[in-house]
Amino acid sequence: MPREFWLEGYNAQIALLTTQIVWTEETMAAFEELESGAESAMKENLDLIRKRFGKLIERVRDLDLSVELRVKIITIITVDVHARDIVEEMRKAGVASTNEFNW
Repeated sequence: MPREFWLEGYNAQIALLTTQIVWTEETMAAFEELESGAESAMKENLDLIRKRFGKLIERVRDLDLSVELRVKIITIITVDVHARDIVEEMRKAGVASTNEFNW
């Protein structure tokens, strides 16, 4: 089930925790791919992050959402934007390993 709908079945803390776990796992995987020579790995990760929060933005525009669900989605969008910014900064700085200080 897509995340923008999946999160309805869970309280905000679980949805946020899962979002952070998935982001960390995917970013670690992108680092592993970079270290293996896949130069576009972090860009692809960044594109995925943007796509996911874009879908959340579409969802939050639904006028029939409860206040609680709307706040949950907006909170996750905020976390996703922060994740995007971190990955974007690492990409610009040329961070290519989890062992580098900037990570």
